[in-house]
Amino acid sequence: MTTETKTVIITGAGSGIGRACAIGFAEAGFNVALCGRRRERLDETAALLSGPSLVLPLDVTDAEAVNSAFEAVAHAYGRIDVLFNNAGTFGPSYDIDEIPVAEWTATVAVNLTGSMLCAAAAVRQMRKQQPQGGRIINNGSISAHTPRPKSAAYTATKHAITGLTKSIDLDGRAYGVSAGQIDIGNAATDLISAIAAGAGAAQADGSRKIEPSFDVNEVSKAVVMMATLPPSATINSMVISATGMPFVGRG
Repeated sequence: MTTETKTVIITGAGSGIGRACAIGFAEAGFNVALCGRRRERLDETAALLSGPSLVLPLDVTDAEAVNSAFEAVAHAYGRIDVLFNNAGTFGPSYDIDEIPVAEWTATVAVNLTGSMLCAAAAVRQMRKQQPQGGRIINNGSISAHTPRPKSAAYTATKHAITGLTKSIDLDGRAYGVSAGQIDIGNAATDLISAIAAGAGAAQADGSRKIEPSFDVNEVSKAVVMMATLPPSATINSMVISATGMPFVGRG
């Protein structure tokens, strides 16, 4: 495999946004490394891809597993050009005074520490490869801007992702590593569909409402666009949401 073909690592690649983006990167000609907890879901994603892929089951909170997987990608394809830090969990849905500490800690471990560990492993390779550099895209959320009710753990970690993204971008400048964040609202994944099929999404006034959604493949197009900009340009922050969802304006 030549190093002329770019390589992307996608975490949380077994479903939803991660799977859609894996398909998009494959169609764009990338080597695609698929990371996630369940091999069977990663294998399902791999079967949908049009180009080379590598299936790497891992827990993003396990530093040793992350480092080993990223080294395997670099060994297989020669370099790492893009990391899409997508793995995450919604965590507990409670008022702040009711959140079990163990569930808070688990949410922080996946959403924040996991993203840091994957970014660190990517930067470690991006610094030493020739030509040097690469791009990290962190999946934030519109909760990085404004929360839903009973989402303190998720919202806090997504606000933290913004600081992590900016720090990676700043610290990576000397090595040609840039970082950006995409904040997504109501892409039509299985999870959003399940909410729509039920009572709807929680609103600020305590009610529930069926909200508009949009094709998850539009997220894929946006992420691939961020990833394929020339090194001289970067998108620091992008918000993509369903038209008309209650994000801008009063709750």
